[in-house]
Amino acid sequence: MSRPAPAKRPSPPRESPAEGAWAAKMNRLRQRARPQSKLRICDDDQLRQGVEETAQLAQRARIFAEASPDDEPAKQRAAEAEAAAEQARAELDDASDFLTFLALPRPVLEELIAQHPPTEQQAEEGAVFNPDTFPAALVSAASFDGMSREEAEELLNTWSSPDANALWEAAWQVQQESRVELGKG
Repeated sequence: MSRPAPAKRPSPPRESPAEGAWAAKMNRLRQRARPQSKLRICDDDQLRQGVEETAQLAQRARIFAEASPDDEPAKQRAAEAEAAAEQARAELDDASDFLTFLALPRPVLEELIAQHPPTEQQAEEGAVFNPDTFPAALVSAASFDGMSREEAEELLNTWSSPDANALWEAAWQVQQESRVELGKG
């Protein structure tokens, strides 16, 4: 008497090329870095002004060199002006402090907003969050550098109005940044 042949195990289902492409695309989408913004803080007005001036000089020299492609001295002046502008930017970077802010995942941002509801009067005026408490909470939550809520509150309350607004805007604007677009494929 012969034994029956062992049953073949079914092959695992194979991924279709479309499924494999989708899996790879989904993996890339999951790996995207969150948007970030940097706020430069530099109290040296001369350095900031020097960067602007050297950048303008470099742009003019570049335009002149492009308008006269055979003019070697113009090309040299453009290269020197660009090098001076790069040097000025490097000096400004060295004299600056930077604060980095990251976009929060949507549910985290929504929960943070919910934790700081507007007062009745603020809501009547159209506020979505309490402008007295939410800015420091957002600056802290979005801070890549680890700024505490108390530190954010201190800076927002002690800096000049334009500087405090720039701090708030750096943290808020990155929450609004979109890196996707609708379009014809």
